[in-house]
Amino acid sequence: MAFAITFAVHGDPAQSATSEDTIRTAYEAGEQALRRGDLDGAAKRFLQVLALAPADVGAHTNLGVVYMRQRKWERALAELEAARKLAPQVPGIRLNIGLSYYRQGDYGKAIPPLESVVEDQPQSTQARRLLGLCYFFQERYADAVRVLEAAWPDANNDLSYLYVLAVAAGNASRHELEERALARLLDIGKDSAEYHLFIGKAYLTREDNDKALAELEIAAAANAKLPFVHYNLGVVYRRKRDFDKAKEEFLKDAALEPDVAYNYDQLGIVCQMLEDDQTARRYYREAVRRDPQLGTSWYGLAKIYGKEKKYAEALRALDSAGAIDPKSASVHYLRGQILMQLGRGAEAKAEMATVRRLKLESLDKIEQQVTGGVYHDPQLAQ
Repeated sequence: MAFAITFAVHGDPAQSATSEDTIRTAYEAGEQALRRGDLDGAAKRFLQVLALAPADVGAHTNLGVVYMRQRKWERALAELEAARKLAPQVPGIRLNIGLSYYRQGDYGKAIPPLESVVEDQPQSTQARRLLGLCYFFQERYADAVRVLEAAWPDANNDLSYLYVLAVAAGNASRHELEERALARLLDIGKDSAEYHLFIGKAYLTREDNDKALAELEIAAAANAKLPFVHYNLGVVYRRKRDFDKAKEEFLKDAALEPDVAYNYDQLGIVCQMLEDDQTARRYYREAVRRDPQLGTSWYGLAKIYGKEKKYAEALRALDSAGAIDPKSASVHYLRGQILMQLGRGAEAKAEMATVRRLKLESLDKIEQQVTGGVYHDPQLAQ
């Protein structure tokens, strides 16, 4: 939940009473519009406040909240940063900044503002859990455990929290805590579909696909409309190279959750594996329309464009993929191949040199995601 500011005293004290009344009226109208979900109306009113009082912290903050709900992240961050500079002591503004980066999947940039909130407000369960998830997605498992374990008294009735804590603890070799979290997960979840979904996902993180499949099938049998159960079944079948079944499961989840970009990303990958590039391209485009930070979809589009000799489009897609993962050897390799086809030999040679260096220096995250070597959990990202 984003942090908003209610009207108190706003504007320059030197302004006229008429101006102050106008600001108050516009601010309160903006608050009302925000509460009833009229985001365009709220934005209009808070912009009206800022036209009269450019240093109004509340208007900047609430306009940032409006843009967050509209997924206009660049505008949201601009307003929130303006509010932070005006009121650096307000933790809620920094929480919104961290949440904005988190919602974009930029967990590295989300960490500093969230760390500052947890330092100022160690009792904030929301900030602590968001920070723990950012550490988790960055594979900083010991840090994730350190932050999340402190939230146990307030959060140990939440299945998602217990699942993340158990997986992080296992990866950090905190096996006693892992077992405690799993035991609590069973105690709370009983034999519910949700319990089996989380246990199935835990097996996926361990790459134990057979046990994951067994748990996820139980979850689907208990509740075929459970969010993300079909997505995770699709992941299992994809790992088993049963691409037809994987496609069927991702389509089921997309029907239940049409806004989840990862379903379209995975559908693009499996359709490409099934040599149906035309359908794959349609799914990839839908994926990046919903989430421009999906490097695997940009990379998949680049491969299709390259096969079709649409080299300009391929290079543009690779630019997007490379901006998301600059250390992807696969992106540089494909760029080198395309540059060679264009007769740009010197640039192609430089790309291949980069490929050789990157293969020695780092893991290729895009390649791992394309091949299924890395499990990404969109349920946690939401």
